[in-house]
Formats: sequence, structure tokens, C-alpha cells
Amino acid sequence: MIVDFTVLRFPILGYKQGLFSCLSMDSASAGQQQVERKSTAKLDEILSIEKQVQEKWNQQQVFEEDAPSDPKQPKYMVTFPYPYMNGTLHLGHTFSLSKCEFAVGYQRMQGKKCLFPFGLHCTGMPIKACADKLTREIADFGYPPQFPPEEEEEKEEVSEVIIKDKSKGKKSKVKAKTGGLKYQWQIMAAMGFKDEEIKPFCDVQHWLEYFPPKAKSDLIKMGMKADWRRTFITTDVNPFYDSFVRWQFIRLKERNKIKFGKRHTIFSPKDGQPCMDHDRSTGEGVGPQEYTLIKLKVLEPYPSKFSKLKSKNIFLVAATLRPETMFGQTNIWVRPDMKYIAHELKNGDVFVCTRRSARNMAYQGFTKEDGKINVLVELVGQDIMGVALSGPLTSYKKIYTLPMLTIKEDKGTGVVTSVPSDAPDDFAALRDLKNKQPFREKYGLKDEMVLPYDPVPIIDVPEFGNLCAVTVCEQMKIQSQNDKDQLQEAKEKVYLKGFYEGIMIVPEYKGQQVQAVKKPIQKKMVDAGEAVIYFEPEKKVMSRSADECVVALCDQWYLEYGEKTWRDLATKALSNIDTYSEDCRRNFLSTLDWLKEHACSRSYGLGTKLPWDEQYLIESLSDSTIYMAYYTIAHLLQGGVFDGKSPSPVGIKPEQMTPEIWDYIFFKGVQFPKSTKIPRNVLDKLKKEFEYWYPVDLRVSGKDLVPNHLTYYIYNHCAIWPNDSSKWPKSIRANGHILLNSEKMSKSTGNFLSLSEAINKFSADGMRLALADAGDTMEDANFVEKMADAGLLRLYTYLEWVKEILATTELMRTSKTLTISDKIFDSEMNKAIHETKGHYEKMLYKEALKTGFFEYQFIRTQTLMLYPICPHICEHVWGLLGNKGSIMNESWPVSGPVDEKLIQMSQYLISSAHDFRVRLKQLTAPGKGKKLPGKPTHATVWIAKSFPPWQVTVLTSLKTLYEKNNGFPDNKVIAAELKDKKELDKYKKKVMPFVQATKDNFEKIGSKALQLAMDFDEKEVITIYHQYLVTTLDLEGLDVKFSDDGDGKIKDDCTPGKPYIVYRIETSVTVQCINPQAYSGLFEVALPVFEDDTKVKVLTRLMKTDRSKMKDTKQIKLMMYSDFDKNSRTIPDYNNIEKGLVDVPENVIFNLTTDSVLMQTNGQKKEFGRKLFYIVK
Repeated sequence: MIVDFTVLRFPILGYKQGLFSCLSMDSASAGQQQVERKSTAKLDEILSIEKQVQEKWNQQQVFEEDAPSDPKQPKYMVTFPYPYMNGTLHLGHTFSLSKCEFAVGYQRMQGKKCLFPFGLHCTGMPIKACADKLTREIADFGYPPQFPPEEEEEKEEVSEVIIKDKSKGKKSKVKAKTGGLKYQWQIMAAMGFKDEEIKPFCDVQHWLEYFPPKAKSDLIKMGMKADWRRTFITTDVNPFYDSFVRWQFIRLKERNKIKFGKRHTIFSPKDGQPCMDHDRSTGEGVGPQEYTLIKLKVLEPYPSKFSKLKSKNIFLVAATLRPETMFGQTNIWVRPDMKYIAHELKNGDVFVCTRRSARNMAYQGFTKEDGKINVLVELVGQDIMGVALSGPLTSYKKIYTLPMLTIKEDKGTGVVTSVPSDAPDDFAALRDLKNKQPFREKYGLKDEMVLPYDPVPIIDVPEFGNLCAVTVCEQMKIQSQNDKDQLQEAKEKVYLKGFYEGIMIVPEYKGQQVQAVKKPIQKKMVDAGEAVIYFEPEKKVMSRSADECVVALCDQWYLEYGEKTWRDLATKALSNIDTYSEDCRRNFLSTLDWLKEHACSRSYGLGTKLPWDEQYLIESLSDSTIYMAYYTIAHLLQGGVFDGKSPSPVGIKPEQMTPEIWDYIFFKGVQFPKSTKIPRNVLDKLKKEFEYWYPVDLRVSGKDLVPNHLTYYIYNHCAIWPNDSSKWPKSIRANGHILLNSEKMSKSTGNFLSLSEAINKFSADGMRLALADAGDTMEDANFVEKMADAGLLRLYTYLEWVKEILATTELMRTSKTLTISDKIFDSEMNKAIHETKGHYEKMLYKEALKTGFFEYQFIRTQTLMLYPICPHICEHVWGLLGNKGSIMNESWPVSGPVDEKLIQMSQYLISSAHDFRVRLKQLTAPGKGKKLPGKPTHATVWIAKSFPPWQVTVLTSLKTLYEKNNGFPDNKVIAAELKDKKELDKYKKKVMPFVQATKDNFEKIGSKALQLAMDFDEKEVITIYHQYLVTTLDLEGLDVKFSDDGDGKIKDDCTPGKPYIVYRIETSVTVQCINPQAYSGLFEVALPVFEDDTKVKVLTRLMKTDRSKMKDTKQIKLMMYSDFDKNSRTIPDYNNIEKGLVDVPENVIFNLTTDSVLMQTNGQKKEFGRKLFYIVK
């Protein structure tokens, strides 16, 4: 076979230990270092390549796809939640959409027509609120605004780490990334805008005109495979999209999916109406926060303050965000000096809480009269200290109220449930009470109220165990509840990790994810009357009438998610959706179980007006559920113009898009609307586009959207196409969040990267490589800048390597005969192609990089397999290989046959060579242990034909146990099985280590670890690669023997698949090797010669002295004196350097005596004077 010039056949170890293996991306070991470069030359070259490639793609319009004439042609449509346009795109957006990018690249190579459309979201309050704030700031502080000096504010103490509800809009994200700046003008300045650039943002229209083109430009620089003809922005600014959303809601209302009723809303009691963002003096963007109000029944005898309430059920009520932790309650906290009230509910029960929280309850249907609190008793915390309570779910039959001095009155109810197993504050406070008797006595607490109560393990948290609060307090050496800063840090470490990664260990929910059981547990308690749902504002909200707002139940339009028939249909749809992980599917099922109504209307912001009640706008999570269908026809309606204001490419006007027209496009079996003036062939073209591209084959998003947007996405598809499941989503991929340098992204700390900054810093492909390598699971991934920089250098090295190989193709070996290394190389590469394809299919891009790039070196196919992730470099390399067309149109490489036996031989050689090197280091490195007196010169490799009898017994038993249990049992069970076997008595200390080593090997190679013999001849492998081993171990000689001929230690240490090497130092005699060539740069060399050396061995040893000039033994002519006694006394003739010399015979054998070296040829020995001459051609 002639070797393809795009192939580099490395020695058997070369491709795995060569160019890229040293650059593996281990984020865990990368640290939190940012990149500082001395030069940007490599970056600049790659950026230049990327710009050229993007211009080529744009000219060729490679990403623009239309429905083909053949509707059966395979297709792949992928979508990503359109980002909100109140700022530039950042690395968080990019991480999720990169999954779409890689999927599209791969699916193109499967011969499918691929569509990746990309819209931009403007619906909602944030843009409008920001514009209005800028207007007010100019009015109040002039232009440019001269803000008053900021007063030093009291540092807010955070009582709870909030689990964000992603369904509440995006303004909170912006605040988090602007460092908590007080004024909108300051926020814009922090984003890099000058005063004259900020002023136009007072007009909401400027936001819609500025940020969408910027997003598009950044995504093009990223190399995104988007069909930009199909882009658009939302809201009624875009008349086509506005018409589409109105049609959707008309049909939803007709199908009884939209109702009108009470919903929780920020409300001003003084004004008697909902308080929207523009009505607030403080608290813009703040929404209702849902709590679970835990009812803790006061047990008799009642304290004296409740003497008049003996006939009533009295409950202390604790507001919590974590109802699933109630299994771990040990007590209830109240603040001794805080004011509380006992007030009566409409059912006659009595709740004890703060007056502020009671005020919220009064507007949520708790009290007999809306907005009125019936106060029965006023008290302070000390009045109810040491009160006995009965709490739901806790394993303690009776718990008590205890003092906590840090409870705040402006959050929750003033009553706090204590879970010291998982809350550092609770553990520290409980430990203080246990350790300090005077502290207990101060508040009249008896020992039995405190001392018997220990933390209860309820959740297993990675890194922290099943008592995470205890663990983190011990790790951080927290001494008491007064260590506030340390406790806050401890809380931040464990709280979110416990919620998102924790696993329940209580019997009823054992093995389930914490985030998946939160809602079911809440529902169970509410249904049992042990808890109620309660809302209050996320933060303090003041109306412009100086009234502190509450959360009230107000009339609103809402989508009736959770209604049984609709939910059953959504559950059916989910059963046919590929979620790529069972964790994701469980989260969806959990959401479907608890999700109820969702308010779909707002009075303030941007968006589409409700068709039947135009005082309301459709809110941002409700106009974004089936817009993927709009993508299929957007290019024909808008032609890539963001707001759809330019003439339609097919001549349609927005006002012509009536509900009947939308029905005709999107529904099967609908008659052509007779009243329309749109030509039928035009509408049929739109219908054809929809029918071809829909449904969505893949939707990718962050895991935080599973409980809201992604579930609404399923619900609405079922509602709009209830009888056409062919239009329901086919797959949904949810990923974790992205950390930057192991920390959450935040502009306030400077740990932040926008998309454009990342491209400018690492190039598009360097960034994409790092994103692919960051992680593929629902756990949070980590983008480490140092690793992104390594990715950039890796790509540059790859490019230089390709150029180097292409420049030296004439030196490559061409042969019809394949060596064993060639065959192994082919099998390894074919296997890698197959494995990489499987990784791409499962959207495991980190693994795809590993098998298709880091462990692969075969230029043509490597470039094809890397292209979905790094398209620019691959397009460039594709051109270097002489291909005329774009790599975008190429197919996935076809893998040839894989010879597993050859691969096993390769792995055996790699493993053995590694073990040999380790053994060599142990014998020569300074330190304890038996050492050789010098550098070893020779070695013997001992190979076992079979396992020792005792190991055969162990392996046979392990195989039986594995098959019986469908897996290995615990080591205790294995030990019990083996203890009575007499043939193991002499080896008791070795049995269990051998068992564990075998189990570890099983993890790597599977059932082959239990085989009693290898599938190949070990001696043959060592013999074939004899010269490689000699070279890599820097030896002069190596021989191979069977362990049967060795001593006891060799027999014990040598097993099939695990050869054992013994190093030694052999005697040598130094011979002078002289180069007589003038100006050659080669000199006299003192060369050791060993017993039984051949001419080839001597030449090989000589070649090592100067590999730059001697690359092959065939280049070297080895000579000696024809007559030593005569010629050694003759002056050399530099005009005739071979005068007096003869060639050393090819079959010569060197023999050593005590003081000289003899040459043996054809059985005859003679001296040659310990001088040789070498001439290099």
C-alpha cells in the first residue's frame, strides 16, 4: 500500500505520547490563573486565518439552507434560547450555544441539511425599566448626571443563599454582573459606554437597535453556523413576530389553556394596586419570592402569653426555601428581643410571626378579611423561649424554641427552622448552646431542651459528606456563631452545592437528587396541612407613594400548566424526547409533577399585547415557547432584517398575516383562506419550509431552564399541535453552568468574560476548544483561562505540524508492505474514528476531543473529526491538503476494520515500557532501596507463560463471583469466599492486594482482566519492538526469557500481561572511533564495546553520539587498519582518507579479553588495536 501523503505513521508509541499528549486539559489542576502573554504572534496568526475563513463562508453562503424539493432528505434543526438584548453576549451564553454549534457541525457530516437559526429576545421589563431609569436620572441629576456622594451603607447580612428562580426574568443577572452599582448610568459606564453614548439609551428603541447587531457580529466572529436570514427580534416592534405571538395566544385561549384569576404580584396597599417597576422608587426588577411556611404546632402546656388561646391551634411558622431539609430539624430559632404577634387566620388557627410577614399574609388569602390582620397577642421572642413544638418530617418527636441573635426582621417570618446538619449557621449556634451552660441559663433553657439534639444526616453532598455543615465548620475552624464572615463563606460553599449536587439519604427519598424532590416534598407537606405556600418580595420594594410593598393575590391572565389533560399530554411528549441523561429526565418529570399556573401577562415592559385584553402585555417566558416554528419561515417574511420593517422577500405585509394564514402554514388539513390576497404558491412555500424543518431535532439550554422555559416549551407544543405529535420536540440537552477560573462569573470581582473578549483573547477556535473540553454533564463546567491559552497553543502547534509534514512528504516511506506498527496504527486510528463518532452522537464533546484530537494523528481524518469544534483551523488545513471545496460539505470519515488483538498488543507494549521505565528509575534515582552501582547497560525481560497456581485460583473465583452477582461483590465477601481455599494459605498477604489489582485492571480492560492467558504472544511483541525498548531505556542490549527459567522472585513478580525486567551492568572496553573527514564537524569518540557486539550494534551506538549528522547506520562506513602494526605508525593522508584502512566485516563479532578487544570473523579472532575509523556519507 502506498502511504497517503496526508498520513504520518509514527512509531507505535508516537501518536499517543507525541505531539499533544502533554497538553491534556485537566481543569482541576489548572488553578485559577489568568493569562499574561509576552507575545501575541500566534494568536494574531490564528485570528487572521479565522477572518479569512469567515469571509469565505460568507461569500459561499454555506450556512443558508432552504427546504429541498425532496421532503424526505434527512434534516437536522437545532435551536438555542434566544438571549436577552440588554447587554452583550458572554461566556455563559457561549458555553450552552457551543453545544448546538458542535452538534450542527457533526450532523452536517452525516449528510443532513442542517438549520441553526438564531433570534434575539427583547420582551419583558428590563430594557424598559433601564431606559426609564436613565430618563429619571437625567431629570434628577442633570446631564451628564452628577450623582450625590454615596453614603456608606451598613453591610447587608445575608440570612439565606437564594436559589434563583430563573422564571422571573433576567434583570437580576444584569445586577449581579455590574457589581451592585446604584445608578443605571453608572452601570452603563461600567460596561464601557461614554456619557454621549449612554444618553440615547433613554429611548427603548436604541436598545433594540444597538445590541442585536452587536450580538450577531460577535457570533459571526465565533464562527457560528447560523442562517442569519432567519434572525429577528421580539416585541411589537417586529410586526411579523407580533402577529405570530398574537396568533399563538388566540389559539391557546380558544383551547382553554389560558385562564383569568388570582396570581401573586408585588402590590402597594396604600395605592391599592399592583406596583410595577415604573411605579417604584426602590426595588426595580424585584419579584415575588416563594417560601414554604412550615407549621410548628405549639404543644401544651402553653406559655403564659398564650393563656387566652387555649382553645385554639397555635403554630409558630417558619419560612424556608428548602422544605426538603425538614427531615433534619432539631429546634426552632427565635430572636429574644424581636417583636412578634399571634394573629388569627380565617380557619381559626393562630400563626406566630412578625407583623411584617403577617401583613403579606393578609393580602394572600390567609385572613378573614383581605388586608386586615386580627392580632390576638403581641409578644417578644423571650416570651416563647423554650416552648415545646411538634414539627413535620423531623425524627424528633418534640423540639424547642431556642435563641438566635442574628435573625433579621426584614426577611421571612422571624421564626427560623434549624437544620444543623446542612446549615452552618444552625450548627454553630446549636454548638454554642450545647457548650455554654451560662448561655442556656440566660434564656431559661433546660438541658433537655438542647443537649439531646444532634445533627441528623439527611443529604449526602460531594466533598462534604452527609453532615456538610459540621464538616465545613470544622474545615474552616469556625468557633462560634459570632464568626459571621466565615459562616457566610461556609454557607456559600455548601448551600448551592447541597441543593444542586446533593443526594437524599432519608429512606423515603433515598438516592434522589435534592433539587428533584424539593417540590414533591413541599406538595406533600401542604397537602397534609403541615405547611402552606407564602410569598413576599425578594427584596424591599418601596412605591413612589412611600409605601412598603407586599405580595398580594391579584387578578391576572395565566397559563393553566398542571391541568391534568394538558399535563398528561406533556408527559407523553417527554417520554419520546431524548434528554441525553436520566438526571435531566427526572428533573422534567419532577417539574411536571409540581408545576402549576404561570402568569402570562404584565402591565409594564416591552412585548406583544394580549389580543383580547390589550391593557396587558404577554410576558417574556410566554412569548418564547413555540417561536422555533417562526424560524422556519422568518427568512421569507423578514429576510434577516431584525425588526421586519423592510419589504418581505416574498411580498407579504404584516397586516396580511391573520390567524387563518398562520393556521394554514402551521396546521395540516386547513383549507386555503379565500379572503387573503397572498398568492397560494407563496403560502405553500412557507408551509413547505415549516413542514420540512419541523420539529426541532435538538434544543440546548442551561439546566436552570428545565423547571420553567423548557417545560413550558413542551407544554405549548402539545397545546398548539395536540393531535400532531410529529411537531413535538425530539431532543433537549441541558448542561450545567460555566465557571470562569473555578469561580462564578461576576463583573464586580473582575471574573468575567464577554464573548468578544474571549475571542480576542484566545481566538474563536481556541475558545471553542476550551468550551468543548470544559464538560458535558449537568454539573457545572469550568472554563480555565490558562487552559484556553493552552488550547490556542495546541491549535497553533497542530497547524505548524501539518505544514512541517506537508513540506517533507518526499521523505516519507512508501511501500506496499505494511509493518506491524502500520497495522497497529491503522487499527488504533479506525477505532478512534468509531469512538469519536459515538461521542459526537451522545454530545460528549470532551470525550470527542480526547479520542479525535488529543490521541489521534492522521491529518486528513483528524481535521474532519475536529471540524465541528474548531471549524476555522480545520477549513484552513483542508485547503493546505489541496482540497478545493469547503470542509463544511465533507462527510464523516469512514473507519476501516479494527483488529482488537493488535490494539491489545499496542496497549501491552505501552504499559510494559512504562513499567520498565519506572523500574529503571527506582534502581538509579537517589533514595532508599536497592540500587545499581551505575547506569545499567543491559536487561532481561522475563515473560510468564501462565499465572502461578494460587493466582489461577483467585482469578477463577473472581470470575465465578462476577457472573453470579452481575458484578464484583464487596471485598469482604470475596475474602470470605477465598479464606478456606488451602492452596492460598502460603499467600494470604498477597491474595487481597492481587484481588484489588485485578478489580482495578477490570475497570480499564473489562473481562480480559480475568483471562488466564493473553490473546497474543508476548514474546513476539517484545521481540518485534526490541530495538525500540533498547532505545527508550537507553540500553546496550536486551534479551527475552520465560519466567519458568528464572528464580523464585521472578516467578512471583511475573504474570501474563505483566512482564518483569531485570537490569544489569556488563563489562565493556573503550575503543577510539576516529573520523578522518576534514571539516565534517565529526570528531574522535570514545565508544564502549561489549562482549558479542555486532557491527550493527557498534554503529548504532556510534550514531547516538551525533544524531544530527548520523541518522541511519547505512550512512556510516566503519573501517579499521589493514595492518595495525604498520599503518598505525603512518601519517594520515587527508587527500586519501581511506589509505591503509579496510572495511570492518559485516559478520564481525567483538570479544573482550582482560585488557583488549578481539574481532571474531568466521571463527578466527584477531586484535585490531582498539581503534576504529568511521566515515559518514
